Amino acid sequence: MSLKVSGHHLEVTPAIRSYVRAKIERVTRRFDHVIDAHVILTVNKVRQKAEVTLHVRGKDLHCESVEEDLYAAIDLLADKLDRQVLRYKDKRFEKKRT
Repeated sequence: MSLKVSGHHLEVTPAIRSYVRAKIERVTRRFDHVIDAHVILTVNKVRQKAEVTLHVRGKDLHCESVEEDLYAAIDLLADKLDRQVLRYKDKRFEKKRT
């Protein structure tokens, strides 16, 4: 899986990059068909925003989260993405069963 982390009004440090990688790898443990992921981290005055576009076989999954703390936004983003991947996986494999 290829992972791109970019920052808007933010310098992406190695600590942030490794934290994002650890959270996104949680998704790949549940679903193996992830091609690549592009994470964009944005910082405004009091708003920290994290977005991800996950390319999987047959679909692109996108979610975003906004929090006051960047690490909390990344955690919330990982939770949302995990739910989306599980829903996509269930739909995909249910079609094969019927």
